[in-house]
Amino acid sequence: MSFFDIFHQSHNKTPDGCVLYSPDTHGITWFKICNLITGIATHKHKPYLVLLHLSKANSPARPERRWITTLLCALFLCLYGQTYGQTPTPVDTLKTDSTTADRVKAVKQGEDLSSQYDLGDLLRGILNKKTDLSGKTRSGVIVIPNVAANPSIGAQIGIKAVAGKKFGNDPNTLMSVGATSASITTKGIIYFYISHNIYTSGNKWNFQGSLVAAKTVTPDYGLGIGRATAGTELEHVLNNPDRKPRGLHAQFYNFREKVYKEVSKGLFLGGGVSFDIRRKIDERDSTNSPTPYNIYSDSHGFKRAHYMANGLLFNVQYTTRDNQNRAYKGVYLDAGFRANQTWLGSTRNALQFSTDFRKYVSLSKQHPEHVLAFWNWNSFLLAGNVPYLELPGTGKDPNFRSGRGYTVGYFKGTQYSYAEMEYRFPILRNNLISGVAFFHLQTTNDESGTKIYQVLQPGGGGGLRILFNKVTRTNLCLDYAWGKFGAKGFFLGLNEAF
Repeated sequence: MSFFDIFHQSHNKTPDGCVLYSPDTHGITWFKICNLITGIATHKHKPYLVLLHLSKANSPARPERRWITTLLCALFLCLYGQTYGQTPTPVDTLKTDSTTADRVKAVKQGEDLSSQYDLGDLLRGILNKKTDLSGKTRSGVIVIPNVAANPSIGAQIGIKAVAGKKFGNDPNTLMSVGATSASITTKGIIYFYISHNIYTSGNKWNFQGSLVAAKTVTPDYGLGIGRATAGTELEHVLNNPDRKPRGLHAQFYNFREKVYKEVSKGLFLGGGVSFDIRRKIDERDSTNSPTPYNIYSDSHGFKRAHYMANGLLFNVQYTTRDNQNRAYKGVYLDAGFRANQTWLGSTRNALQFSTDFRKYVSLSKQHPEHVLAFWNWNSFLLAGNVPYLELPGTGKDPNFRSGRGYTVGYFKGTQYSYAEMEYRFPILRNNLISGVAFFHLQTTNDESGTKIYQVLQPGGGGGLRILFNKVTRTNLCLDYAWGKFGAKGFFLGLNEAF
């Protein structure tokens, strides 16, 4: 008997007319796999599979439903490993370990997870293990695939290893995490990093650091906000109002280390250093015609082939979010200075100030996953000069998730501001599948007289969310977004953009 034959048999019915399938009759393994999608019903003290919950027993099985169900099963199983191996791209802002911290919060705050269903429930069902909501997390090393996709990098495949350990005897100490990854993309990007996020006993100190070595291919659409200028020919090329795409190939190396101290509940002070080095920068333009990168580098005192941007970091952060992966309520604020210094080896001195503000409002007490989320990220050059590829812009936020619909650096300038609003809502009652709709605006300046906030460029889209871990609220995010100048694309990643 085929899987489809088993899947659509009508052995019994629930009181509301749903088709039931008894695992006592056919294979238990497929039964447990399909529970992920359709949910569980109980009849005469036996578990039964509810098939197509909204359909009545006398409704004919549709072929397209069979294929959709099978494809979803395969997708969930292939991508499950990323749930526990997820670590963010090395960033400046403080990130707590959600794997432990949010699990403890969920239990202490009395969050009801019994009605929610994730991929962990599926695997625990197959292995006959109970869900552990105690907050206890064992140390260990996990090796999993590293998969992602977006218009900037193309499709990414690689391998990632993640290790965790708790230091000291304080039960409230957060899990310390270390990770390493090597990956390659369809656009020729090769990326390797090692990162750590360490908490001392009682979370008195937090150490964050990373080491990156990469072969990069950076898309470039010019300086500014895409506004035409009546100035010189060089200004026209620099602004690139037609958004003609170019690519910058380079070797990239980064070393970053920061230390944070919690001075009050939810309030952290921190400082550190960051070394950003790019070598063998090449536009691979055989025509030797002026390009935005060459024009900017020549006028601001940077060599075309290489540079270093090394500086000191000073940050203050305040957070009341109930969860960093998918907050239902609370605020997050991070503000800080970066001071690039020639005595640290930086090519030029520079002083930048940045702010990152996020607000989450739940629209329902009964269903808190209905959320309106707001985000505002800003970066301003106060003094000095910043290399062209280090200018703030689209997708240059700490997690590289802003500006969905555009590639990284699509708009950029010395003064940059970004604002986004997103509505998040459940689709299935067990929160396995949910959705989002978002809209954003971004603005920046240029060197032809356009000021920040003078021109706003919109973007927006929508997407689906698949719940991988209900305790940490870890989601697989599949978004389609678009913007001006024909920009559009599909974005695949873990956890929300903000």
